[in-house]
Amino acid sequence: MKKFAAKLFLLAGLALFAGCASFPEPGYISLFNGKDLTGWQYKTGNNIIPGVFDGRTASNDSRYTVADGILTAHDRDRNDPRQPTRVIYTVAKFSGDFDLKLEFRAGVNADSGIFIGTKQLQCRDYLVAGPYYKLTKYKPQDWNQIEIVVHGNTAHCTCNGEVLEEAMPIPPSPRDIGLEADRGPTMEYRNIELKEPMTDSAAK
Repeated sequence: MKKFAAKLFLLAGLALFAGCASFPEPGYISLFNGKDLTGWQYKTGNNIIPGVFDGRTASNDSRYTVADGILTAHDRDRNDPRQPTRVIYTVAKFSGDFDLKLEFRAGVNADSGIFIGTKQLQCRDYLVAGPYYKLTKYKPQDWNQIEIVVHGNTAHCTCNGEVLEEAMPIPPSPRDIGLEADRGPTMEYRNIELKEPMTDSAAK
């Protein structure tokens, strides 16, 4: 079995064993199993105690929790300097092109972000918090889908099919995926899925 096919089989098997919130679309792998923070971690920096959260339903500071198939990024106390913005990252890194899809539900004026490596795409209650105020398909306080299609060193980003960034510059691969916890009340995520292109050699 070729490298990509083996990787896809392994990750899909782990996701199924863990109990996904829903089955991913054909060709996609689940980055979030819907039950806990397996496969996610804190890295060093910004007063963070690093750690991998396999099997846990909350990060070591409870800024991220999992329940009922939803990964929730919680608000920080802006009066407490010990509670800066947090980012939780996938343990896995991805090389080359990929297609990332996820659903999010933002509280009123909530502020979060999706990281591709070190580059952030703002994920917010857009019509209140911006920066994409003119979206017509965004559903306030309801589930919306973001899709990030990485090609080379740029990413085409959409929300419910509307363009957020035509060609957002991103760092060279390999790249991990991060979710930010900043201003709340809460930001919820689910159905976090990724697809890498099937090469001719991998398909054989």
